[in-house]
Amino acid sequence: MTYSTKYKIFNIWLLTLSIFVALMVSIGGITRLTDSGLSMVEWRPIYGILPPLSNEEWSRVFNLYKLTPEFLEYNFDMSLSDFKFIFFWEYFHRLWGRIIGIIFLFPLIIFWWKNMIPKFFKIPLIFLLFLGVLQSIVGWWMVKSGLANTPDVSHYRLATHLILALIIFSILVWLYLNSNYGMAAFPNIFQISILFLIFVTIAAGALVSGMKAGLLYNEYPLMGNTLVPIEYGEYGILDAFENPASVQFHHRTMAFFTLISVVTFSIYLYKKNFIKMAFLLSSIIIFQFLIGIFTLINYVPIWSAALHQFGALILLTYMLNILYFLNKKT
Repeated sequence: MTYSTKYKIFNIWLLTLSIFVALMVSIGGITRLTDSGLSMVEWRPIYGILPPLSNEEWSRVFNLYKLTPEFLEYNFDMSLSDFKFIFFWEYFHRLWGRIIGIIFLFPLIIFWWKNMIPKFFKIPLIFLLFLGVLQSIVGWWMVKSGLANTPDVSHYRLATHLILALIIFSILVWLYLNSNYGMAAFPNIFQISILFLIFVTIAAGALVSGMKAGLLYNEYPLMGNTLVPIEYGEYGILDAFENPASVQFHHRTMAFFTLISVVTFSIYLYKKNFIKMAFLLSSIIIFQFLIGIFTLINYVPIWSAALHQFGALILLTYMLNILYFLNKKT
């Protein structure tokens, strides 16, 4: 009897969690792109599951928002109806996180009690539980950075929040593949290096988003009149993380090397007679690269920026699938 038949409900649960986390990342991206992340200034893990249900409550939460640096510096002329729009995205983002917590924790308890968890999966699931709790704390830690002295969240904390989400998502996908199709060996160094490059490029994109560095140098491949921005290195030892121009330069440079590396890996797959796999992987990375350029030269429209982030998830997911099937034990 295979994992797929013995643990069918368990496998469906892992797949559902993977989809929900992917949607969570996309919702978080839209929340960031619409500048909605600082609209909820309270962290109420229990009562926060309900939105404002009366005019009085809407006035209360709006008045709290009026005390934030973001309102005082950027949105001082915002109406209540405009506030409700940005509040919706942050509320929806947090609500979706609570839903993920519920559909993770309660089935986990049941599966554990009924001994429906495959061998070697218990420790990764406990680790995922820890990461989920940590992620909720990091999310509020990120929001707090934009409520005190500055009108923007820390780009370091934003990147940390996204990286944690990607780790959780990757573990879920890998567990699902191993549970549903059978165990796979750990990928080799070459394969891991490609996956790591994809991961780091996505994380660098979080720094770009956090610093709104995509609004600088909206041309490609040059940055102004040169390949390297004239501001490069101005911030000293922390320039790679504090200089918006450098952050954008590093992201676009890593994206180019990721493109070359993934296409090279696709050629390797093609030579191994994985023709469909090679074609699809190369198509995904080329589309992702082109939509990134389109987003940049058009001054970061929300729809294409959201599509770019979702494309990164698709690329990461398909790469995990490829590495699984290349290393699946027969």
